[in-house]
Amino acid sequence: MQTLAHFGDGGPGPWILLFPVFWALVIGGGIALLRRTVWRSSRGPGPGRPTVEDNSPITVLGHRFASGEIDEDEYWRRLSVLDEQFGHPTKNTPR
Repeated sequence: MQTLAHFGDGGPGPWILLFPVFWALVIGGGIALLRRTVWRSSRGPGPGRPTVEDNSPITVLGHRFASGEIDEDEYWRRLSVLDEQFGHPTKNTPR
């Protein structure tokens, strides 16, 4: 280690090896920040986020319920029928 940094001759010493580690952390942190913010929005939904089309029957049903066109009982009844048809069980639907 002393021959690498010329520590005995008044050189910078072994701590000079921390500069590459510092820059690797800065670059890695920048990439991680970009992946969490900018690049994620351009790729669409991330893992674990369900993708539902805007014109899917379940989405239309949700919009109708939110706007007050149908009541809660009708919403759950129709949702259970759609779940059986499309194979997406809800939490309240017993199987």
